[in-house]
Amino acid sequence: MVLATQHLTMFEVFTMYSLLVYCIVLLAIASDALLLQKIDNDARNVKTKNASAVADIWALLVAGSDTWMNYRHQADVCHAYQILRAHGVPDDHIVVMMTDDIAHNNNNPTPGVIINKPNGTNVYPNVPRDYTGKEVTVENFLNIIQGNKEAMRGIGSGKVIESGPDSFVFVNLVDHGAPGIFAFPEEFMHAKQLIEAIEAMHSKQRYHQMVFYVEACESGSLFDGLLSPNINVYATTAANPKENSFACYYDAELETYLGDVYSVKWMEDVDKLGTDETLRKQYWQVKEETKTSHVMHYGNLYMGWDSVSRFMGSKSANTANNDAPKKPCEDAVASGDVPVAILTNRIMAATDEAVKAKLEKQLSEELELRENIRSVVKKIASKVITASEQLTGVLEDKSLPRNFDCIEDTVKLFSERCFNINKVDYAMRHLYVLVNLCEVADMDQSKLEDAIKTIC
Repeated sequence: MVLATQHLTMFEVFTMYSLLVYCIVLLAIASDALLLQKIDNDARNVKTKNASAVADIWALLVAGSDTWMNYRHQADVCHAYQILRAHGVPDDHIVVMMTDDIAHNNNNPTPGVIINKPNGTNVYPNVPRDYTGKEVTVENFLNIIQGNKEAMRGIGSGKVIESGPDSFVFVNLVDHGAPGIFAFPEEFMHAKQLIEAIEAMHSKQRYHQMVFYVEACESGSLFDGLLSPNINVYATTAANPKENSFACYYDAELETYLGDVYSVKWMEDVDKLGTDETLRKQYWQVKEETKTSHVMHYGNLYMGWDSVSRFMGSKSANTANNDAPKKPCEDAVASGDVPVAILTNRIMAATDEAVKAKLEKQLSEELELRENIRSVVKKIASKVITASEQLTGVLEDKSLPRNFDCIEDTVKLFSERCFNINKVDYAMRHLYVLVNLCEVADMDQSKLEDAIKTIC
């Protein structure tokens, strides 16, 4: 090359090398594109190659909240059920946990109807009421997902996830959350409990592949740094470990929110496109459309090349409002601020002065409660942290949960002595401070517990 270029100008040499590099880059891009296309096509052919896989799909759908204000959580789960059934997953392979206090609630002007978007299709018909009311517990969930049929004997329908080494398991969790916590109506599940259950299922060959879709604030903290990439589990979450998830679709007639941004985005995607796309493609689509939080994925990311049909069924179907255009979530509000947003909307719509005054009083009480929660949490932190800079960090930063024993004990004590976390979601929004305190090096747990008892 040196001899061949002796009589060329520097500009000509530079041009030749630039063209050479450009050609190499083009070839690399083309090669990668062909490879990705091949992988994508292989994933799309999964349903053809596994025509009998529907019989091996198992699904566990959980709405962990109650009350009319949390309407959206059960609406999300009911919609998910309709998607699975429409795409061929049989009822005896779907387990549903929800308090079931929405469809026939006194606030519901159309008994037996639940919708997940404005003017949406009724998503409540035929939803199995496997476990309702007081049966929606952490213990029951952990027994159901691990297939412990004996433990569920005499409780609800008794159905469990009877999966095996060739099964594809889909789990949809929808409720409030906090760092390392997923809420149930009267209690909360810690990340450690969930991860231990998943690992136990793997060791007992209870699945071939398993997928989690989780709608909750700080939902990423359930898996971040905890879910192994080597046990064939893929999880996507509505939010990263440090942020809120968001509600959307406020209905002025029902006076509540109909859905959650992440959940309606992934389900409207399936309604429109079906289950032929890959998990990866759906993830990036939902991530792009969810403007309010950072949708995340964890675990075995190579599973993203698998088809959604592996976990939601391969039958062609018309699901809820699949012919309707996707609706933008223009009214999205942070999950913890839903009570304030609902009261504000109701005040704005009120025409009767007495009703308006009553609502304004409720809003004032809600705001006062929130101020009290912030004050109590700050007092607890100040009791055990004296250095001002460290205290600021504890009150403002969000640590990943790792000291699970401390977190479990102090969160339980805080809920018993200060504010019932399951009934006061805004209190859950401040559990990150307790997590931060538990993660402080050399933190004396007994000192932290004494502080909670003293302040509350």
